[in-house]
Amino acid sequence: MARRFPLGPAEFARAKLVSGVRAAFNDTGRGEQPVPPSDEAYFAKDTPIRMVHADVVSMMVGGMAALLLQMLHPHALRGVLDFSDFRADMHGRLRRTARFIAVTTYGHRDDADAAIARVNRIHAAVKGTLPDGTPYSATDPRTLAWVHVTEALMFLEAWLVHVQPRMSRAEQDEYFRQFALIARKLGADPVPETKAEAQAIFSELRGDLRVTPETREVADLIVNKRVEGAPGAVQPLLANAAIELVPPFARTMLGLKRPGLSALPSRLLVNGMGGTLRWAFRQDTKIRSS
Repeated sequence: MARRFPLGPAEFARAKLVSGVRAAFNDTGRGEQPVPPSDEAYFAKDTPIRMVHADVVSMMVGGMAALLLQMLHPHALRGVLDFSDFRADMHGRLRRTARFIAVTTYGHRDDADAAIARVNRIHAAVKGTLPDGTPYSATDPRTLAWVHVTEALMFLEAWLVHVQPRMSRAEQDEYFRQFALIARKLGADPVPETKAEAQAIFSELRGDLRVTPETREVADLIVNKRVEGAPGAVQPLLANAAIELVPPFARTMLGLKRPGLSALPSRLLVNGMGGTLRWAFRQDTKIRSS
């Protein structure tokens, strides 16, 4: 019988970190397990989308920034308020979004397609009217385009700022081409395939944005409600890092101030946390194929 040796301090710390992250991002009460990477995923190993989406901390920061931008779109905001328990269970919604990204990025393509079909079914039931009587629908291609382009830009920007500032423009463009596959399956239109196209679509759709008291209420919740599984002192620093990514015009609309002097400690913390988790998960940041 093979003799079992206890983990050394480094391996124990590594295992504890990995376990904590997996518990935070999987609903263990419902039996969820981490999404196993598949050789039959839509995207090959070590390509831009798999590298960017694997970084837990930068994805948290980019995801918060994307949510802030998405809440400026009246149709996206109304759908969240009318058809979800976002106020009461923000962490649950974020966890479900993270799982969707994991399945569509790393999971077997059959599982990815099933997850996309499930989201499309949910979106089909999300429709109503804005307070001014304007109809809205979660299947509207233009609204879906705003949701997609904000996610893609903010996920990538967080990666560039906090992980890999030397990522080539060709690799950045490849990220958008890869992510476009999922966006089209969700019904978004227009969908960018390069960073320049993403920036152009972002500018075009900016005219659809509006601010209401509810917009700022939800933004305050995103910024100030503690992320489950994160120490209380970490939350404001993660929020500062997210606010720093949001374009100045959007910060003004949301009533958010640029972090200023607190931006540096936020960046140092995010970079340190990210490096620690990459060590725990044995990840590197080099894209070796595309």
